[in-house]
Amino acid sequence: MPNTLPDDLPVLRAGDPAAPIALVLHGGGGPRTVAPIVQHLAASRHVHAPTHPGWDGTERPESIASIADLASAYLTRLRDHGERDVLVVGSSIGGWIALEMAVQAAADERSAGVLGGVVVIDTVGVVVPGEPIADFFALDARGLAEVAWHDPERGYQDPALVTEEQRTVLQANGQTMAVLAGRAMSDPTLLGRLSAVAVPTLVVWGASDRVITPGYGRAVAAAVPGAVFAEVAAAGHLPHLEAPERTWAVLDPFVTQH
Repeated sequence: MPNTLPDDLPVLRAGDPAAPIALVLHGGGGPRTVAPIVQHLAASRHVHAPTHPGWDGTERPESIASIADLASAYLTRLRDHGERDVLVVGSSIGGWIALEMAVQAAADERSAGVLGGVVVIDTVGVVVPGEPIADFFALDARGLAEVAWHDPERGYQDPALVTEEQRTVLQANGQTMAVLAGRAMSDPTLLGRLSAVAVPTLVVWGASDRVITPGYGRAVAAAVPGAVFAEVAAAGHLPHLEAPERTWAVLDPFVTQH
């Protein structure tokens, strides 16, 4: 069965339709976590920001059972629509999807030229000795804020203030993430396969991220030929939420160049 995306998959589009495309991929927290990236890139790109299948109440086809499956589905849709030189920007799990897309594109001559560049922001997905990924599924709201934010008080979401509807969505999102990414949030083969990536790559990291440390990010950048590593001061796992201006300062030169 092909890895196809549902026809009714929600895709937020922003910016000039005549501009080059940027595909923005959210992480486990859902589409809202990449909203600032969408808004920022819309000034120069035609941004496509899908809700991944299985998040926020969307359908997840049985054919999409892993991050690699999801990456294949996105790459296939871009290719089938005749898109070229697409900039893929992914946060956390979205970064994992972006890296897998770049690896798959390099191995498939049909996908030559579809991707023009990749930006990953505090990505999970690889195994780096001595740099473990925090066990997201074992953390309560306070623990998640402590590891994911430079200023935990800004990131803390009081469970008592979450509505029953919101709680149901969050639980369903977590279940989908567990299916696609696994509890380890990584693919032991991916780090070794990153040497195949053939498009310009920027690896952005919050200096205070304790979900996955900057050392992990440097290992990702070192594994991708020609990749650039950029650290964002006083920011955690979502630097575009916590320190947007410092994030744009490292993102914009790459976007302009590529």
